[in-house]
Amino acid sequence: MSDFSLRPFRWSDVPAITTIYRHYVDHTAITFDTEAPGEEAIAEKYAGLLKLGHPVIIAERAGQVLGYAYASFYRPRAAYRFTCEDSIYLDPAETGKGLGKALLTELLAQSKAHGFKQMLAVITADTANSIAIHEKFGFERVGYYRSVGLKFDRWHDIVHLQKAL
Repeated sequence: MSDFSLRPFRWSDVPAITTIYRHYVDHTAITFDTEAPGEEAIAEKYAGLLKLGHPVIIAERAGQVLGYAYASFYRPRAAYRFTCEDSIYLDPAETGKGLGKALLTELLAQSKAHGFKQMLAVITADTANSIAIHEKFGFERVGYYRSVGLKFDRWHDIVHLQKAL
């Protein structure tokens, strides 16, 4: 039995989500954001996700947010409305404990129920663990882009993976 649970997003999650995301902005190339958004920007983003009815999932233990996942439009144009991109972020102290697997499992189910037909993962190429978990879930590599993001004075490649829902 796991020591965490999954639940829908609550507005009270905004500070924890902001803190978790800030770590990845400030210390990794997992996200290509170079400045961490504040709570107001995070709240605005999540308001948009909720308005669209897109999946937003929180992993928690004893009331503490351990990580989160969401799926939203891959691109804003109408023709992409059945294609989503996933995002999963974990508290750095909670990696390697099955949270990513649990969040991705639930995100796939909720995305399919929402009506998405395809899910894309856009992952920094040297993030082997993220690529590996997506491949374990049946995602296939469909694209590789060289030197598309400059962060920490280094060019980064990205991998696109895709799964039919």
